[in-house]
Amino acid sequence: MKLPLQVIFRNCPQSSAVITLVENKAKQLEKYFPRIMGCRVVIEVPHHHSHKGNLYRVLVDLTLPRNEIVVGRSPSLHEAHQDVFVAIRDSFKAARRQLQDIIRRRRDNNRRQLEGATQGKVVRLFPEGYGFILGGNGREIYFHRNNVLNLKFDRLEPGAKVRYSEELGEKGPQAVTVYFIEEEEK
Repeated sequence: MKLPLQVIFRNCPQSSAVITLVENKAKQLEKYFPRIMGCRVVIEVPHHHSHKGNLYRVLVDLTLPRNEIVVGRSPSLHEAHQDVFVAIRDSFKAARRQLQDIIRRRRDNNRRQLEGATQGKVVRLFPEGYGFILGGNGREIYFHRNNVLNLKFDRLEPGAKVRYSEELGEKGPQAVTVYFIEEEEK
């Protein structure tokens, strides 16, 4: 995570065991999506009940590139949420499902974009995070590191083969998706 994990307690005592559990759950989410930018978790007891136990509400707010996931479980619907650990487990499980849905949609979208992709080779790279691809028709197409789908920009070098799909940008053709073709794929 680029930003430190935030754990906030409202109307309930702070616990190191709870913080440790939240840290572990956040690390597990990073296994599914390593580019999580930030995670904020709010643990609260909305109402104090004297005749029955307190019900915990756990809000998980994940910041991703181009997305945000906010999950909260309503304690009135889940009597099991008298246990803060169960409430945390349920909220992180729901966050994981939403994260998996986003990953699946992105993967499907990338696949569709690459179906009509053209093959080319990288001719120039700049340390600022962009470069140019030589297309099959002899044109140079601009691309930015954020458009490299398999996160391998740092492994690119002039002469590397790539598949790309392009569109017309403000200053000419630019690659919207670039996929680095590794040696074993050739």
